[in-house]
Amino acid sequence: MNGFERRKQRKIEQIYDASFQLFAKFGFQKVSVNEIAEQAGVAPATIYNYFGTKEQLYADALLNWMDRQLAQYEDILDSERSFPEKTKEIMLYEVNHLKFLTDELQKAPASDRNSLMQMMESYSEQRIMRFFMKFVAMGKQEGYIREDFPEELMLLYFNMYKNELGRCWESSKQGHGAQNIDQLMELFFHGLVGEAGRERRGDREAVRNEPKND
Repeated sequence: MNGFERRKQRKIEQIYDASFQLFAKFGFQKVSVNEIAEQAGVAPATIYNYFGTKEQLYADALLNWMDRQLAQYEDILDSERSFPEKTKEIMLYEVNHLKFLTDELQKAPASDRNSLMQMMESYSEQRIMRFFMKFVAMGKQEGYIREDFPEELMLLYFNMYKNELGRCWESSKQGHGAQNIDQLMELFFHGLVGEAGRERRGDREAVRNEPKND
């Protein structure tokens, strides 16, 4: 990347940061291109040259934000934490991020909501599914996810727990429910039987399968 391209990329990042802050605070309708340009330290013409319209800037800024969140998930997955710790942290971030995106969609122009939803669905099918498959592969490799479970089933399971975890997390912000989050994550990995229950069940099966002495 040469000097011109670096300067252009810096300007784009400044525009993304400024527009995202303003859109998130005031909503799409109440923010003008001139206000974004002033906060980003660029000319309004620069924004039109790079994005064409305010609507396109809004969509691109959302995609840029989603890219950053996904990079954050990748960092967590590549960290030295245990797999259960990674899973809990990613789930809690995902709860927060989905709530934010839902709120943002309500601020978008009604005429653009369908296209924005399609854009996010396409993003999920491509980028997020690749990440999720990496997540599942790591879980299987470390012995936390059964080898015979397909990715589609794991995605359903993950989303089911994520939704419930969101409700528990909202309760914990009110001063209660923190213990429920830990218990829910324990349930996520070990089910109702749990590790001790599986050990006892294994002992019973071993006894049952022992050869009988005549």
